[in-house]
Amino acid sequence: MSIDLSMQLSANFQLSEFIHSDKANALGIDNTPTDEIVGWLKVLCKTILQPARDALGPLVISSGYRCPALNRAVGGSDTSGHKLGFCADVLPVKVGKLAFAKWVTQNAPFDQVILEFGDIKEPAWIHVSCDPRRRSQILRILNGGTYEPVSLG
Repeated sequence: MSIDLSMQLSANFQLSEFIHSDKANALGIDNTPTDEIVGWLKVLCKTILQPARDALGPLVISSGYRCPALNRAVGGSDTSGHKLGFCADVLPVKVGKLAFAKWVTQNAPFDQVILEFGDIKEPAWIHVSCDPRRRSQILRILNGGTYEPVSLG
């Protein structure tokens, strides 16, 4: 499948940011998304990530789409929304991770905001999802892989 990696998903996000993976490259995994997945990545950008970027400044996508083989290779959940293009793991550049998480929960139609690893005050990254279930879940993943609800105050 031929796909334009420079495709703009929104004003400041390109498809290449959501499919790049050093692990996939190292293992020879083709992480090319389908058109349907690209459509969901556009929804994610237009409803959550672009508005957050406009308000808070640049955002780095540390993990976006993961094909099933890549998802297995990185130890992702079998039910991961990464496989469907619903979510991304994000590192804000100019604000703290908690400030980014709070902004999303207060200003965007989200399914999940997950503070991943690290600790409650300084998570390693923030997972955001536009899954159409729109569960409005705010969670923290613990080192054992379990999730607990959290309040961002």
